[in-house]
Amino acid sequence: MRDNASSRRRQRPAAPLRDKAGSQEKKSPGLEDGFGPRRAALKLLEALHRKGTLFDALTDPVRGDEAYLALTPRDRALCRAIVLSSLRHQRAIDAALDAALDHPLAESAWKTRLILVLGAAQIFYLDVPAHAAVATAVSLTGAARDTRGFRGLVNAVLRKLTRLEAPPEAPHVPDWLETRWRKAYGDSRFAEIDRSLGAPAPLDLTATGDAAALAERLGGEVLSTGTVRLAGGDVTALDGFDAGAFFVQDAAAALPARLLGTVRGLRVADLCAAPGGKTAQLCLAGAAVTAVDLNRSRLKRLEANLARLGLAATIIASPAEQLKVEPFDAILLDAPCSSTGTLRRHPDVGFLKSAADITALAGVQARLVDAAVALLKPGGLLVYSTCSLEPEEGEDQARQALQRHAGLVTVEVLADEVPGLEGAITPEGWLRTLPSMLAGKDARLSGLDGFFAARFRKAG
Repeated sequence: MRDNASSRRRQRPAAPLRDKAGSQEKKSPGLEDGFGPRRAALKLLEALHRKGTLFDALTDPVRGDEAYLALTPRDRALCRAIVLSSLRHQRAIDAALDAALDHPLAESAWKTRLILVLGAAQIFYLDVPAHAAVATAVSLTGAARDTRGFRGLVNAVLRKLTRLEAPPEAPHVPDWLETRWRKAYGDSRFAEIDRSLGAPAPLDLTATGDAAALAERLGGEVLSTGTVRLAGGDVTALDGFDAGAFFVQDAAAALPARLLGTVRGLRVADLCAAPGGKTAQLCLAGAAVTAVDLNRSRLKRLEANLARLGLAATIIASPAEQLKVEPFDAILLDAPCSSTGTLRRHPDVGFLKSAADITALAGVQARLVDAAVALLKPGGLLVYSTCSLEPEEGEDQARQALQRHAGLVTVEVLADEVPGLEGAITPEGWLRTLPSMLAGKDARLSGLDGFFAARFRKAG
């Protein structure tokens, strides 16, 4: 599915998707004419906005929403595209709906509002015939007792939207994040970041073997940082997935482990390790890795990922603060955070997190840094990282760590360690990637997650 406004006028239905053998996929039973994926999309959006459930949990292939899991792979892709587009462009959609409604909807009509949001997302941003977006939205409205009285309104409002030349211009992040990011990065940099969040994220892979050969086989490209990038697709269907030829990892997420340098033969801890991408990197680099995480279910995912890749690590389910082991030669602490640097991949994060979460997580991060320093041998390296754009979870944590631990010194990141991202190195020698960095051939092949990383050495 394309996510751009120029495709909204296309009225001709797309050709049926086909599986790898070229045969047309069958529709899920009883879900003809595209109603099924829209009904599932409504359920997901309802769970997101009304219950605060993360999109990744709702679409988990094992524990996800039943309506979503009942869909064919093709319909799941449509469902995901609809929900993610409605989240990514929420403010523009809200502005369009507010202008199209004669009177604001009552709070009790929240489900009707969600149906309008889903319909508008298809009209403005997806390669979906406008008549199909309107008709399925009206069908959704008529399918439930609490919304069926709004069928006429939904039909009229969405038809108004089909006559617009373009959707309104609006930021892709919620108000509270816009305020924070303008303060932290300035208006010009905020505009660049926000612009980059308007397109779906690419599919980034870390190869377990030769990256160039993998890129050639999959029709992708090797980025300057070594990541293999594709425009998108079902990762489990890619050639080499079952054989463990690669694992999914954003280009920015692949950087912190590399900052530990040569780790072959060293005892290295990966704290807060699940789901295991950084653990896999360290294993591939020849380290004796101890993967630590307090979440047992996430550690099962880590174990499954390592098994597919043919890698092994010592796995410990424990809070890092309670770990009783011999000190490590090196430690990677990718701390739990607000994840605001991942909004391009996870636009729901902006709606499910708040400034209060950032304050609470900053306290957790500080405790984990202290635990990591205690677990590190004298002379050892510590890399602290977060997938957040919030200074409290990045630069402030690094400064405070240096103040609390007199024997800790910064080991500056060098330009040749992050080729193509030299501009991400801060004056302090830390690393701050922004979603607007790493320009590619087009929007779908550009950008990366917002990450912070700082490297320290413990005095010998």
